[in-house]
Amino acid sequence: MQKLLNQIHSPADLRALNKQETESLCQEIRECIVSTVMQNGGHMASNLGVVELTIALHKAFDAPSDQIVFDVGHQCYTHKLLTGRADRFCTLRIRDGISGFPNCTESPYDAFQTGHSSTSISAAVGMARARDLAGQTHSVVAVIGDGALTGGMSYEALNDGADLGSSLIVILNDNEMSISKNVGGMTEYLNKIRSSPRYHSFKRRFKGFLRSIPLIGGGLYRVVDWTKDCVKRIFLQPVFFEEIGYVYLGPIDGHDVDAMVSVFSQAKELDRPVFIHVITQKGRGYRPAAKDPEKFHGVSPFVVEKNGNGGETCSHLLGRKLIELSEKDRRITAVTAAMPTGTGLSAYQERFPKRCFDVGIAEEHGVTMSAGMAKAGMRPYFAVYASFLQRAYDQILTDVCIQGLPVTLCVDRAGIVGEDGETHHGVFDLSMMMPMPGLTIMEPATPSEMEEMLEMTLTLNGPCAIRYPKGSLWAGSSKKEPVVYGKAQELLPISRITVVTAGSMVGCAYEAISQLAQKEIEAIGLVNLRFLKPLDGKLLRRLEEEAQVLLVVEENSVHGGIGDALAGYFSARSSIRIEKLGVGDAFVKHGQRAQLLHELGLDRDGIASRLETILEESR
Repeated sequence: MQKLLNQIHSPADLRALNKQETESLCQEIRECIVSTVMQNGGHMASNLGVVELTIALHKAFDAPSDQIVFDVGHQCYTHKLLTGRADRFCTLRIRDGISGFPNCTESPYDAFQTGHSSTSISAAVGMARARDLAGQTHSVVAVIGDGALTGGMSYEALNDGADLGSSLIVILNDNEMSISKNVGGMTEYLNKIRSSPRYHSFKRRFKGFLRSIPLIGGGLYRVVDWTKDCVKRIFLQPVFFEEIGYVYLGPIDGHDVDAMVSVFSQAKELDRPVFIHVITQKGRGYRPAAKDPEKFHGVSPFVVEKNGNGGETCSHLLGRKLIELSEKDRRITAVTAAMPTGTGLSAYQERFPKRCFDVGIAEEHGVTMSAGMAKAGMRPYFAVYASFLQRAYDQILTDVCIQGLPVTLCVDRAGIVGEDGETHHGVFDLSMMMPMPGLTIMEPATPSEMEEMLEMTLTLNGPCAIRYPKGSLWAGSSKKEPVVYGKAQELLPISRITVVTAGSMVGCAYEAISQLAQKEIEAIGLVNLRFLKPLDGKLLRRLEEEAQVLLVVEENSVHGGIGDALAGYFSARSSIRIEKLGVGDAFVKHGQRAQLLHELGLDRDGIASRLETILEESR
């Protein structure tokens, strides 16, 4: 029973709660998060760790007037429960329900839409500058985790924000104690002093007093300031944030609401950038999540959506195959950007710990680091989600492709991913990579094709990308043909109307054509491209001679993908008609993958329906 939570309609209601009621509310929120995530799936451990922190934020700050930006945003569940969305929380990550990330169209309390890592401080600096230019005085707060702080963009923003000259509050949610640890009673004592309003008031008055002393005041202040710095360096770890220009407060217990409210309130009064270090426990309040926070970072619902075609996931296949290849080839290395589990590299990491490199949330660095290894004779495989690969556009183009280096990009979650929504769908990476000279782009339709493609990359002396979907691949038809570089597969004989596709859509198209064949209509051809770049020139010439209409099906944006490539090829050569079926000029919202594919017409029924329309129009 959520007695207290049901009484919270806005953050203002929190201020009437006493300490005991606040503790009870925290428990109710955790119970709500656990039950909802178990039902709908979502991010559990991180959200359980920030319950008190989020309550303290909304007690100390006056949102939405004060602007709070959550980095990545996957830890926003308590924020949503406290800002008028508790009655809809049961719809979390469900189609037409509330998003699992901050969404500006959903609530004015969501100050900035996030989904990818390390962006919050940049956004907050921009919002603070806009505030200052408008002559406003509200607070701007960035909440960033220690994981996101491994991303280079966060340091670019910290560096720029230090010169702001006005209020900016950055709160580090440190749930791994990866930045700094307590070093005994002296550290706790000094931090307690440095976090008290009385200390900062005294510090300001004492500074003014010293500087007012005639002749010697300035020098005396510098001596005292130097002495203070020496003491800090003896008893404390070096405080990087103070060195670049922030007032550093902490570490603070991230589960003590009153302590955080006190520090946050103090930070509001400082007209300069402040960095507050808060220590939290990931998974707090739910023993399984606290014991294994990585396992409970992203949780699938108990009523699990079927995993593609029920076979081995592409991520698992990648890890297994790379282990097999690495046993025979010492040049192979594996690279991940803070996602060894999600990309299937955990087993590889255990088997080859010295050949597996987790670079942190740093896709740009990951690509160029891979380029460096390739330049030195290694064969790196960078496993990365499609939506995150977008962050490394320049590095792929400039550091890999221009030099023609044998880096293989293993592009996971290519296409529609489901409940994480518009920031996570992998529907733009192909359009990004297609124009890059010298880059071979492959899409396997079956597990055996994926294995053959991985083997083939070792024989190629240039950059490659292998795109594959979330879940598993199609088991395949009875027609088996080995993968040959640059060659497509004519899965069903080329006909007047022929479907051209690749990867995850091949199985759907095959089933759609089989369904139509039962109606005894004319035969429809099916081409499995396998290679999106280079395209199979010999097969394209046959299509030009034998087909009249091509239906190009792709789990990617229709702009800059396979359809556009084929349309460009045929425009000057043939009157062949190109029909495109893919993701249109709009962001795809969240929902189950199968449901979203159905709405886009990218499943068996959708492809069959489009083919029937083409047949009717072309008679």
